[in-house]
Amino acid sequence: MRRITTTVLALALMALAVFAPTQQAVAEEGKPGLFVSLTTDDTWAAAKAIYFAHEKVLKNGHEPVVIWLNVRGVYLADKKRPSNVPGLMREADKSIQDMLKDFMADGGQVIMCQACSNAAGLTMDDYIDGVTMGSWPVVEKFLFDPNMKTLSW
Repeated sequence: MRRITTTVLALALMALAVFAPTQQAVAEEGKPGLFVSLTTDDTWAAAKAIYFAHEKVLKNGHEPVVIWLNVRGVYLADKKRPSNVPGLMREADKSIQDMLKDFMADGGQVIMCQACSNAAGLTMDDYIDGVTMGSWPVVEKFLFDPNMKTLSW
């Protein structure tokens, strides 16, 4: 029994030695960033996702904060499709496009899925100013960054 306890304790100490520097590096570099995968053009869900990324994450010092519009989410940034904001989000009297513009003005990044844009028949000319057309290298650098958290909406 003592041998098992010693082995478990040794393994725990090794794990601590391996992972403690990683946690310290994150703490020294600041708050981790957030990568939000937004797949819907439902304005209620989209407004909540954008509000959360902007008001709760970006404005509380996390960086970078990225919203990746993919699947039907690409329609949210189409300047020809102004969309209302439902429910409690309506008080600000802003469209989804306005919310995305405000998010980007404060330092947030909006990346469009290139394949989804193609499938939807949308190009950069169709999108609001400030968005970036995504590619695998653009998305990969955020998605697999060890200092980023990922959230799907």
